[in-house]
Amino acid sequence: MKPAIIDIPGIGPAAAATLAEHRIKGLVSLANSSVEKIATIPGFSEARATQIIAAANELLAASEITPPAKDKGAAAKKEKATGKDQKDKKKKGKGKDKKKGKDKKKGKGKKKGKK
Repeated sequence: MKPAIIDIPGIGPAAAATLAEHRIKGLVSLANSSVEKIATIPGFSEARATQIIAAANELLAASEITPPAKDKGAAAKKEKATGKDQKDKKKKGKGKDKKKGKDKKKGKGKKKGKK
């Protein structure tokens, strides 16, 4: 049977639910999390974060489940960020066209008001 996050000493259903609310739902995601990230979650100090991350890594090693390398996640995030930047540039370009159209409408509205 695969170990679960509640198999970590000191992590019960309530703590597991709190971690899940912060997108840490399994041992792999916990093992790959930073102490700083976990310590920002209510109820988790730096000391507790260090302990549960170490325990998650031990459980994974004992169960022969290898957590994915952290670099792969960083590379994926970088690719997503690059795609987002390109979408933002497209949106900015479209916004300029819309703005120009609005300026023209404003000018027309002023002329009609003067007549």
